[in-house]
Amino acid sequence: MTSTQDNRFGGKTALQALTEAAREKILVLDGAMGTMIQQRKFSEEAFRGERFADWPRDLRGNNDLLILTQPDAIREIHLAYFQAGADIVETNTFSCTTIAQADYGMESLARELNVQGARLAMEAAIEAEKRDGKKRFVAGAMG
Repeated sequence: MTSTQDNRFGGKTALQALTEAAREKILVLDGAMGTMIQQRKFSEEAFRGERFADWPRDLRGNNDLLILTQPDAIREIHLAYFQAGADIVETNTFSCTTIAQADYGMESLARELNVQGARLAMEAAIEAEKRDGKKRFVAGAMG
């Protein structure tokens, strides 16, 4: 199995399965992740979590950091989009670059954020499929 193959797609690559799905219907992409995060009104402490409790800079507003500090909430948002009818969700990684994370002194976390962001979105896709049998897809968001 290559890195792009997924057992969920019957031995096809994710790209092959996505192409096939797009031939069958119009695929729906999720909505505004930032808006969904803002609705949760996370405090500075929520952004920090235990791991970054003593971080020397303010972290509120670093929505991508919530991948590490509030993973259940991020997974729930992805799942909510799937349950609302989305076929594809974007990872919560719009600002997971060394340049964007430099605002918070967190450049070294860029790779970890991207990997974990993809994992959370994929977990939501798998859970949504378990619930209704429909194949779901994950797209990486890049800022």
